[in-house]
Amino acid sequence: MLWHLIATVVAGFGAAGIALMIRAATRQKAPKWLVPVFAGAGMLAYQIHGEYTWFEHKQAQLPEGSVVVQKSREPAIWKPWTFIIPRVGGFTVLDTNSIRTSATQDSVVGFRLYRFEHSQTDQVANSRYLLNCESRELGQLNDEGAFHDGSLTKLPNGDPLLTEVCR
Repeated sequence: MLWHLIATVVAGFGAAGIALMIRAATRQKAPKWLVPVFAGAGMLAYQIHGEYTWFEHKQAQLPEGSVVVQKSREPAIWKPWTFIIPRVGGFTVLDTNSIRTSATQDSVVGFRLYRFEHSQTDQVANSRYLLNCESRELGQLNDEGAFHDGSLTKLPNGDPLLTEVCR
């Protein structure tokens, strides 16, 4: 987070420098307010760029065997540009290396999902799941290996998670 703050300030100074060069090229005839406007626009542009490239940056850092199975695009009222082009604010990753078929039932598969959320400090949560490929029922497991209360859900046909797990 400190590096993002430093980069934001540097972007502001760089954009303000461009405005100062414009004023120097016009022999100080360009308005003085151009400098702070350019500085603010540079900082805002850096922040917007960082938000829209966050998903691709995180996806590039994923290890071999990771598959993105769900993305959430969230507009925010305090970021009006996200209503025009929603940004990816979170995504779920399947660790294909963790897929294990049940010894007693071939249609029951265990695996681990990771949920990434974009905020001031990135958050990652992981959970173990069981999926019955025949009935398409998905359940989250607790630390003892039992299902969480009310965690059973039925996945729709064509769900990316269902497709990846039940190949």
